[in-house]
Amino acid sequence: MTSSPLAHRIAGEIKGAISAGHIAPGMHLSVQRFAEEFYVSRSPVRQAMELLAGSGVLEHRRNRGFFVRQAPAVEAGSPQANRPFEEPNEYQRLAEDWLTSRLPADVTEQFLRDRYELTKAQLTEIMVRAVREGWAERKPGYGWRFLPVAKSWGTFEQIYRFRALIEPAAMLEPAYRIDHAVLARHRRAQENMLEFGIERLPGEQVLDSSAHFHEDIIRFSGNPFFQQALTRVNRMRRLLEYRSGVDRQRMYRFCREHLEVIALLEREEVLEASERLRRHLAGALQTKMPADARSEARGSGTAER
Repeated sequence: MTSSPLAHRIAGEIKGAISAGHIAPGMHLSVQRFAEEFYVSRSPVRQAMELLAGSGVLEHRRNRGFFVRQAPAVEAGSPQANRPFEEPNEYQRLAEDWLTSRLPADVTEQFLRDRYELTKAQLTEIMVRAVREGWAERKPGYGWRFLPVAKSWGTFEQIYRFRALIEPAAMLEPAYRIDHAVLARHRRAQENMLEFGIERLPGEQVLDSSAHFHEDIIRFSGNPFFQQALTRVNRMRRLLEYRSGVDRQRMYRFCREHLEVIALLEREEVLEASERLRRHLAGALQTKMPADARSEARGSGTAER
């Protein structure tokens, strides 16, 4: 059976997560879990896993499902290694139009197909990705709705200031409990990023690795409202951050700082980890915003006072 373009894309996402260390060797992969994560039926997920099994990334065990064989290294010069997220494509055109307010919030499928000259299957793949990344949703009945996102650097700064308040505070919650297995997985992921991932993985996966780290650290608080708030603002900033491009040299610093937080948590030094995370977020804001963007933010009244 021929695999769909959607199945190939899901396969690429899963392989990227394995390469980045978010999915460990030997782990069982649930078709249902990934269907829910990608907002698709089980069929394209199963096709994706069969593709990965055929290429040796996964092992299909009879009556048990799919398991990760190993974390595949991304070879320099491979299409995945050389394909940056920022390359122009239909998804990026759609995202750019929404960021620059060239699209209404509510649109029909036919409007999008005509505007971007897409087939029904191509549009479905693009919109599934937009839904998964948190800036679109299917309307009841027919059509799509685009959701609020950060469209200016002033809003971007507000999001980072909000994060700098809630993430360190969540670590000081009485119910904060460190999951050392999750922490070990993030240590491997950050070390893999420093070793080869920052230079070779698509920019989208580099940024997502950082977001997953922060969302898991706040999840240890046991307070779902912290986690929900962070997930929501991460989705709101995602498009603006992708649009500005990935400064890969800066990501080396961020990964090393993540590892410092991990080391403190491994030693159960939560207070020190909270302070280190606060300084990390404050520094990230200053380095991510270009000088002209900081001027824009000051002009809108959101800059530091």
